[in-house]
Amino acid sequence: MNENLARRFTGIAGTASAAALILEVPLYFVYSDEPPASNVLSRILIGLFALAALLLFVTGFRELVKRVAPEYEWAGSIASAAGLTYVAVTLVSSGLEAGAVIAADRPIDPTIAVDGTYILYGTIGRILLALFLASVGFALHRTRALPRWTSRAAYVLAAVNLAFVPSLFFGNTPADFYAANGWGTTALMGAILSYWLLAMGVTLLRSARAGR
Repeated sequence: MNENLARRFTGIAGTASAAALILEVPLYFVYSDEPPASNVLSRILIGLFALAALLLFVTGFRELVKRVAPEYEWAGSIASAAGLTYVAVTLVSSGLEAGAVIAADRPIDPTIAVDGTYILYGTIGRILLALFLASVGFALHRTRALPRWTSRAAYVLAAVNLAFVPSLFFGNTPADFYAANGWGTTALMGAILSYWLLAMGVTLLRSARAGR
């Protein structure tokens, strides 16, 4: 994969992931109380497509860094490892949540599975995403593969994600902003990530067209 192809591949993947997340996030705010199973399963399904595209994005980013500045391939590898781990952890939490929703009308306690997703969606996800974004910011800053604002934006988002790491100490009520699975910790962070991915995807595609 040459540099131009890496830019195009990563840009398309980032844009696709952003589009899926932009469709998913509003579903968190449709109901003020406990949402029906159809709502939860719909947003999980859309989220799975977003995660699949994100997996391609982090893989393509590592390849781009390798092509632009081989001496910083290690930074791209850290970003890729953190991103892939984030995808894996979120897939597990999505599977647990979907399984609990499907089994809610059966003689088992669905809260056993759902309770385990709180820290996966929240604190663990925020730490992994912060590491991913910080690594992306460092790699972009050093390689200058994209405009300077992209690295700064990644650093800012990494700091925002770190700010939500202690949310596990503030309960697990989805209606609360700052909680283990509060709408700020999960839905808001997903929305911010989606628009960052969209900006990155568009910038990468434009750089590919420019033949940079």
